[in-house]
Amino acid sequence: MKNRLKILRAERDWNQSDLAVQLGVSRQSINAIETGKYDPSLPLAFRIADLFGLTIEEIFIRD
Repeated sequence: MKNRLKILRAERDWNQSDLAVQLGVSRQSINAIETGKYDPSLPLAFRIADLFGLTIEEIFIRD
């Protein structure tokens, strides 16, 4: 699944560690999500969407 996470994070001048801390996950998890190697769980996807004030569909795009 493709996503806009890296772009959204960069717009806020956050590094992967900053985002990981806010979401309660590891930096490696953020990297894996951004590179498409890992799809987040639904609860994590909702936390990401809430953090950015967007819907899940605005962040994650089906291939």
